[in-house]
Amino acid sequence: MNFTFDVRRVVRRTGGRLAFAATVIASLLAAVSMPVTAQARADSITLRIAYLKGTSDLTLAKAKGSLDKALAGQGVKVIWAGPFPAAAPAFEALNANAVDLTSGSSTSFVTSIAAGVPMAIFGYQPMTARNEAIVVPRDSAIRSLSDLAGKQVAVNKGGTGEYLLVRALVKNGIAPETVRRRYLSPSDTGSAFVGGGVDAWATWDPFLSIAQNNYNARVLADGAAIGSDNAVGYFVRQDYLKAHSNVVKTVLRVLREENVWTAAHPREAGRIWATELNLPAALADKLGENNVSPLRAVLPDDATRIEKVAHWYVDNRIISALPDVRAHVVTLAD
Repeated sequence: MNFTFDVRRVVRRTGGRLAFAATVIASLLAAVSMPVTAQARADSITLRIAYLKGTSDLTLAKAKGSLDKALAGQGVKVIWAGPFPAAAPAFEALNANAVDLTSGSSTSFVTSIAAGVPMAIFGYQPMTARNEAIVVPRDSAIRSLSDLAGKQVAVNKGGTGEYLLVRALVKNGIAPETVRRRYLSPSDTGSAFVGGGVDAWATWDPFLSIAQNNYNARVLADGAAIGSDNAVGYFVRQDYLKAHSNVVKTVLRVLREENVWTAAHPREAGRIWATELNLPAALADKLGENNVSPLRAVLPDDATRIEKVAHWYVDNRIISALPDVRAHVVTLAD
């Protein structure tokens, strides 16, 4: 069963105030957001998944029906909600108990658990260098990161965009306060980028590929140059995990199977992503090239990387207090 609405419109109409947006999201999802015990029959379980406008294995599993099929065999009914434009509003829906499971970035995960969202990460997928970047218009006079001083850069607050920008500046000895951050949802940044409302944009796929293909963007610094420790993560409400750990294990197994398929068929994966996200077919090859990275259960080293991001966020005043990352990490045995 699919349940679709325009999350971007909800966020825009609330002025970007995601806490309020979550309340609206919860009411919009009322038909699917009842507690699992009330919604499910005695012989079945419901899993409510928020999917993002992104190039993830979760998007592939939705498009191919593989997750629905695998879980149906366990008496689990899947309900899809979205697409969400970024991790933050999906995490707000999860916090509001409107959904049980979603994907997103490890950077947004840090800001969300710091704010008290009851979630755990169970899957970890390092981002490729070509999956994220800071871009400028092709004819821009900005040629180096130091040229961003005094300029305005579009980022998503507390997520991948803000992380990429501040990390790039700090790594290159540029005071972050010399660059103005304009907080925008990635879905709303295109017009500002094309119209000159911002001078640069820190983003990720599919928005990175869209910027290059549709907005004549030029990469100023990619994930490797920035030194990014960001990753794609898969997240679940902690109460759902406690009640239905076998369901979450099946989700991870299916996602890893899709991940292996993607590595062997990047072009086909790119075509599915383009179709599922209503993107031009011309982007398919680039999407496939940019987003092949192994997915795994969260390892101790992965938790350490997330903790490193959390410490970095505190040091750079993106969050005010250090969250207990390990309390929100689960390693699922095969």
